[in-house]
Amino acid sequence: MGFFSFFSKEKKETLDKGLSKTKVSLFSMIARAVAGKSKVEQKVLVNLEEVLITSDVGVETTLNIIKRIEERVARDKYVNTKELNTILREEIAALLTENNTMDSEEFSVPEGKKPYVIMVVGVNGVGKTTTIGKLAYQFKKKGLSVYLGAADTFRAAAVEQLDIWGERVGIPVIKQKMGSDPASVAYDTVASATANNADVGIIDTAGRLHNKIGLMNELTKIKNVMQKVVADAPHEVLLVLDGSTGQNAFEQAKQFTKATEVTAMAITKLDGTAKGGVVIGISDQFKIPVKYIGLGEGIDHLQVFRRKEFVDSLFGETDK
Repeated sequence: MGFFSFFSKEKKETLDKGLSKTKVSLFSMIARAVAGKSKVEQKVLVNLEEVLITSDVGVETTLNIIKRIEERVARDKYVNTKELNTILREEIAALLTENNTMDSEEFSVPEGKKPYVIMVVGVNGVGKTTTIGKLAYQFKKKGLSVYLGAADTFRAAAVEQLDIWGERVGIPVIKQKMGSDPASVAYDTVASATANNADVGIIDTAGRLHNKIGLMNELTKIKNVMQKVVADAPHEVLLVLDGSTGQNAFEQAKQFTKATEVTAMAITKLDGTAKGGVVIGISDQFKIPVKYIGLGEGIDHLQVFRRKEFVDSLFGETDK
């Protein structure tokens, strides 16, 4: 499990703190689910099912988890309710390793793709621009040169916000006047990144409502225009979801993956919510990797998603 090895104490603390609301909520609900019971029996499993669904894990994933625990109880005959957290942790971690996706290495881009072009999509208000700024910061910290493209030309605030991040991180932002063609901004960004031998180009797009087909078609246009400069761009389409919206984030993921080719996801705002369980459901149900998670306001609070560490943090002992 080599990709779990670079998890520093500092990152672990950020993860624990960011997931604390979800953890406290889960622990108290699990405690109620097993109250007065010494062994894991059918009634406990029914209660546990309700706990997981209430925690926004999602129905399909919850049923998968319960099925695994039932099989384990049948195998081990007697399972003490005190062991339930450990079993949950092990079974959810095992479930998530079966979904054909690999955890990413630290913030990195593949060799041989220069510039590596990331198109960022998602509805307004999910933290797209902030995620882009934090991602750019992490890439720059790794010694990579980055160009940002402000292709959300519908909202003045979006361009301004990206500009602020560009200044803060010390990287160029390619922009045009309000109302310009977003595809033209994307083209300029990829062309500038290529001309300046940059490692990464990140394109911010307008907040698409997941039910507006016309706007989805525009994403296709942006992709086609970028390909005039870099034939296989974008190399990554990153969907940003707001974890605090729980099942709504799940629904958005469903709609976006139908409408455009999404290759990675970032789930933000996990620190302010008890709905962090949605990450488990999304990671399990979509065969698209959850690549990043947002755990707070700080510039360092965007982390590469690691399934094992995530589950350990949610179901680990509270007294560590």
